[in-house]
Order: sequence, then C-alpha cells, then structure tokens
Amino acid sequence: MSHVTGIGGVFFRAVDPKSVVAWYKEHLEIDIGGENFWSQEAGPTVFAPFKAETDYFGDKDQQWMINLRVKDLDGLIVKLTGKGIAVETRAEWEMPEIGKFARIQDPAGTPIELWEPAPGCA
Repeated sequence: MSHVTGIGGVFFRAVDPKSVVAWYKEHLEIDIGGENFWSQEAGPTVFAPFKAETDYFGDKDQQWMINLRVKDLDGLIVKLTGKGIAVETRAEWEMPEIGKFARIQDPAGTPIELWEPAPGCA
C-alpha cells in the first residue's frame, strides 16, 4: 500500500550555503549538503503547523523552524556554548511527559529547536 515513510529532506535558503554546511558539520555533527544523505536514528517526529501569529519561532517573519532530536541535551549545550554559540533555555521548555528543549540559530538565522525526548515518548 502506498504511504509516506518519513521526511525526505529539509531545504532552506542561505546567503553562503558552504559556510552553513560547515557549521552544521562542526557544531551539530550533521553532514548536510546537496550530495550528502544524513541517516537518522529512529524516533518520534512532530510535523505540525502553528497559528500564523505564533511567537514560538521567535522572529515573526520566520515561517518555519527545524527541530532536531538529541541525546544528552545538557552535554550538547555545554559543547555549543563552549564554542561561542548562544543557547536559549527556559524552565517552561522542560516537560516531563515530552522532554527538554533548547534553541539555537544557524549562521543563516534559521531557528533550531533541540529536543531530548522524554523516556518512552513516542
């Protein structure tokens, strides 16, 4: 039976795509780019629209945000801040039933939500 099996790609504009590719590889250990395929670990994926007036993404002009599942969010925050990357955390972003969240931006200004799912979160 025909059906969708997952997200096949995320595409976005950047003034300097090569530097953005290098940033993702250096800081998040994701090898992105036109000829590279990133094999992900299995896990939950949320694919959901938000109301047009939401401030959840930050900048009102930002039409989308990527959410990346991570292991050891606290350790990743230490790593990123050690490299001079601003990481935003909020107490209300820690939800025992869903997990913990933090926010960063890539060099193109794309908001990235980092999500460590709660154990058993599906």
